[in-house]
Amino acid sequence: MLGGCRRALPAALGRALRGRAAGQGGRAVSTSWCPVGTAFDVKQQQQQPLRGGAAGRDTGLFGVPELSCPEGFQEAQNKALQESEQLVQKACSTPPGPETVMIFDQLSDSLCRVADLADFVKVAHPDFAFREAAEEACRNIGTVVEKLNTDVELCQSLRRLLADETVMNSLDPETRRVAELFMFDFEISGIHLDEEKRKKAVDLNVRILDLCNEFLIGTHIPNKIDKHVLPEHIRYNFTAEGNYLRVAGLHADCPDDLVREAAYKIFLHSNSQQLARLEELLASRNSLAQLVGYDTFAHRALQGTMAKNPGIRHVWKDMLRNQMSGILFQMLMPWDHPYYSGVLRAERYNIDPGLYCPFFSLGACMEGLNTLFSQLLGISLYAEQTKRGEIWSEDVRKLAVVHETEGLLGYIYCDFFQRPDKPHQDCHFTVRGGRLKENGEYQLPVVVLMLSLPNSARGAPTLLSPGMMENLFHEMGHAMHSMLGRTRYQHVTGTRCATDFAEVPSILMEYFANDYRVVNQFARHYKTGQPLPKNMVSRLCESKKVCAAADMQLQVFYAVLDQIYHGKHPLKKSTTEILKETQEKVYGLPYVPNTAWHLRFSHLVGYGAKYYSYLMSRAVASMVWKQCFAQNPFDRAMGERYRREMLAHGGGKEPMLMVQGMLQKSPSVEDFVDALVSDLDHDFETFIMDS
Repeated sequence: MLGGCRRALPAALGRALRGRAAGQGGRAVSTSWCPVGTAFDVKQQQQQPLRGGAAGRDTGLFGVPELSCPEGFQEAQNKALQESEQLVQKACSTPPGPETVMIFDQLSDSLCRVADLADFVKVAHPDFAFREAAEEACRNIGTVVEKLNTDVELCQSLRRLLADETVMNSLDPETRRVAELFMFDFEISGIHLDEEKRKKAVDLNVRILDLCNEFLIGTHIPNKIDKHVLPEHIRYNFTAEGNYLRVAGLHADCPDDLVREAAYKIFLHSNSQQLARLEELLASRNSLAQLVGYDTFAHRALQGTMAKNPGIRHVWKDMLRNQMSGILFQMLMPWDHPYYSGVLRAERYNIDPGLYCPFFSLGACMEGLNTLFSQLLGISLYAEQTKRGEIWSEDVRKLAVVHETEGLLGYIYCDFFQRPDKPHQDCHFTVRGGRLKENGEYQLPVVVLMLSLPNSARGAPTLLSPGMMENLFHEMGHAMHSMLGRTRYQHVTGTRCATDFAEVPSILMEYFANDYRVVNQFARHYKTGQPLPKNMVSRLCESKKVCAAADMQLQVFYAVLDQIYHGKHPLKKSTTEILKETQEKVYGLPYVPNTAWHLRFSHLVGYGAKYYSYLMSRAVASMVWKQCFAQNPFDRAMGERYRREMLAHGGGKEPMLMVQGMLQKSPSVEDFVDALVSDLDHDFETFIMDS
């Protein structure tokens, strides 16, 4: 999953890289690098404090000097806003040419360097003061961005460029596309409206930003219930607070049916304040879309994606649902699906996570990724020592991403472990985008991968379940997209691309994680060194197909619900009534009275009208895997084609053109549907009926 404000190893680890001058953006080898596996399997005791102290001033978060304290966000924000004012004046006075696009990108970069970093800090920093300061910076920068997107004089400078046919024909394809994307941002923000309506559009955008933040906070707040309401024998499953029990999740893996049912009904109980936020958010998005000239928010959101508009997405969605009709079971309740999926996997394939975890130490998994990237892409991962104040928690690790000939490509900060107040979600955040700077140097990209891994026991490495291992591979797919999307412009760097393309690299990595040839490269028992037996690897990979039909039907339900909410307004029914109707029609499991699952669905914020992207991206990833990597997952020639055709462009090329370049054909709607259906296992309903 992506995060971020604008949208989110060689086998012989001991060998040193050859010292050399690197290519564009590359640097000489650092003596502070160490093997990546060691960095994650050995708990390093960092003696330096994480905040300022007597030893001197901290370097600041991510090496940003101002951010050695929460108040530094105001300083960083003011600096960015001052720089942006100068760049706006420069853009308005510069004659049409490639420099115009470069200035616009500098403007985007100066604001995003603060906003993107703050977007991560506001959700992940353990210090409330940092989170609060980051949230304020996000809001202030976001407000400025919306005002700039309706700045007539600034837009006119870009219009002059786009209207000059001679100059446009002289631009390279990436520069032309970036210029068009900047104009697209103006158009969907209402630049064509009169002054009063432009102000209304800005106000709506700012209100939407606030509602999104409020809704996201509400999705994580636990519910409480009088403990006497629940049977005494299940109360211990929940956190006691006086006479109340706090329910913070669904307890989906609990074998006790009553616990799962109670958690589902309590955690998902409707909340009037959260419901009001969602309804105002949907109405505001619709008002904005219609104000700037779109029928619905979905039509506005899908501009520039692979789907293009809601119509084509509905076509393949309906075809998929028709092909899957009859697959989904009818005898379970909504709280049963995750649990019985696990039961089925264990029963059919003897998959006990406890048998696998010893083979998946975090260090071993990181070495496996290292080996895979080395063979496919010529890339190595090295752990780098951090400076005081650079990281926000002592267990964060910093990785240098190094190409065998191009040198240092960028940095990945790995925030992998659970801690109080840290969201339980797996995300990729862009902290700084890559771009070619005015002096000819390349601004190295910086990203954060955030996971929710358990803290290891003293003296033992962190052991991952198969699902955790797959999530690690998924998020690392996003990171590689960010590292290898070495575009000239920050505005289209890495994962700054169409949402329904951005998930392709991460989902493709799941196919690698489920291939026994890849797993065999790194799965070793952390005590004995014994490799994971081939039959266990095969069973594990096959088990991933179990319940795939039910899981995909659930994704179809999410996508359909998202589209209805962002479709024609006013909605014909309440959001809860629409949820009930859509769940029973599309998903097949009954709606539970007085619950409001959609009020916990945080993706309505980040993926509003575009949640279908997971299905679209999975279809593309499936086609790429089967055609390009299934025969040999370590094929360097295919790896280079993958980088050249898909990863290198970020958002600087039409997404469907990148897919065509990789597959060397133009996939049809039927190809997308067939790719999804071909991955399914149709035996789940039979299992339930026979059980």
